[in-house]
Amino acid sequence: MLDRLTSVDASFLYLEGPVTAMHVGSVLVFETPEEGFDYETLLDLVANRIAYVHRYRQRVRQVPAGLGGPVWVDDTDFDLTYHVRRSGLPRPGTREQLAEFVARIQSRLLDRDRPLWEVYLVEGMEDNEFALVTKTHQAMVDGVHGLDMGQVILDEAPTDVVAIAQTWSPSPAPSDVELLTRSALSTVTSPRRLWEGVRGGITDLRHTGARVAEVGKQAGTALVRTAASPAPPTPLNTTVGSARRMQLIDLDLEDFRAVRRRRFGAGDLGHVTVNDVVLATLTGALREWLMTRGEPISTSSTVRAMVPLSVEDAESESHVGGQVVAAFVDLPIGEPSAAMRLQQVSYRMAKQLSDGRAIGAVGIAGLAGFAAPTLHSMAARAASAMSRRVFNLIISNVPGPQEARYAGPARLLASYPVIPLAQGQALAVGLTSYDGRVYLGLNADRDAMPDLSVLAECIDSALAELVATDA
Repeated sequence: MLDRLTSVDASFLYLEGPVTAMHVGSVLVFETPEEGFDYETLLDLVANRIAYVHRYRQRVRQVPAGLGGPVWVDDTDFDLTYHVRRSGLPRPGTREQLAEFVARIQSRLLDRDRPLWEVYLVEGMEDNEFALVTKTHQAMVDGVHGLDMGQVILDEAPTDVVAIAQTWSPSPAPSDVELLTRSALSTVTSPRRLWEGVRGGITDLRHTGARVAEVGKQAGTALVRTAASPAPPTPLNTTVGSARRMQLIDLDLEDFRAVRRRRFGAGDLGHVTVNDVVLATLTGALREWLMTRGEPISTSSTVRAMVPLSVEDAESESHVGGQVVAAFVDLPIGEPSAAMRLQQVSYRMAKQLSDGRAIGAVGIAGLAGFAAPTLHSMAARAASAMSRRVFNLIISNVPGPQEARYAGPARLLASYPVIPLAQGQALAVGLTSYDGRVYLGLNADRDAMPDLSVLAECIDSALAELVATDA
């Protein structure tokens, strides 16, 4: 049987274009251990780990003539040294120089003829540090068959890196005729796929309507409600190019926790989350940044953020591959009071979730899944064009472990996420909390955001304003 990409995974391939790379990234900064950490060590570490995650040795193949969705096949010419690369900064390399390096490599598309990932060892950094910069295509990272490289190589304790015997042997690459034959057999053995393929997801309006109605209980109403009220025009939404600009920011997690405790008291913590404080901080930063640009701001001004949230599954012991919902929240940038901004953000986030207005990933997959592959490609591209009207920017906040993590013998010091830009969106914000700190990665279009460093400074001042606010 063919290992076919799901409709959601395939959509990230369809969405990708010359200026919209659809890979996620991470910037992991480590303390160099006494025994050192060199390129050969990284090669052995990665080889050991991907031995258990076969997706990292597979590439995407398209079925000829579009007679089926793309499939995963083993890369018979897999070359680890192509994917694991070595680079360096002029000593002593600073975090600013590292951010510029990340901006350059993250804007480059991954090679579709090879497995869709890369990792860079960046040497020459100050304070006896080195960095690992990862790129993993979103089509790979489904939480089950494929995990982000940043998760694959990290452990809870330091370990010695000893090369293990590599027993993997690729399956022969299927020919075009074999792909066509297997795709046809896969369709015949799945009556539902055959029936839907014959009518192309169009001719049987009754069945199509039933499917939309089914998943619409979770996703349709929320998406229509959000799209009916377009996101306000802002400098964050403009034509983007391929070049990027990065800012790496390091904040104290205790500051966010202190704001939460002081504003709402120990007995009322259920009404606000650390994520609310994060969003309120970014609201204040966006307000200040827009004012430095001379943008008109009234008391009712807002910026709409799409905020992916992980939903815990009570029946699952692992959060990997769990459900993710997308909340759309209007950040009150027109509110001059930091305390009121926090209260409004907290209320709006709680209302999003309590009203069931968050869109589940499962629901989105159901909506996309009934379309034929060619129609799905068109729909995905249309969704990308629509994003500028539905929301202004994405803010992805993923809580990380509060205990140290290691890559082999090297201790992880900082972890900055890199979120890709959608078409027409000039800024994406990723946050990860780790070991008592909050690490932000600001990924922006280079031409549209020449003052990205100003926004970074505004984030510092907005958090300081919240910390200084009296209860």
